[in-house]
Amino acid sequence: MPVINVEDLTDKDKALMEVNQLKTEVKLERWKTSKCCEEMRDYIQALVDEDTLVKGISEEKNPFKEKGGCIIC
Repeated sequence: MPVINVEDLTDKDKALMEVNQLKTEVKLERWKTSKCCEEMRDYIQALVDEDTLVKGISEEKNPFKEKGGCIIC
């Protein structure tokens, strides 16, 4: 998609772009915030057992664990 410099457009072109954007937005299905929040909560709770940020990484699968300390003989 080519980059459009809005400053180079005429007022008519800007208005046409805005109308096209509004036509696109009016077709979108709207949901109440409360419904969205409930669905996000349910989704998060359903996957909490697999979430590494909540559960943490097991020592066996952690690629960043220290392999061993430095030993000076």
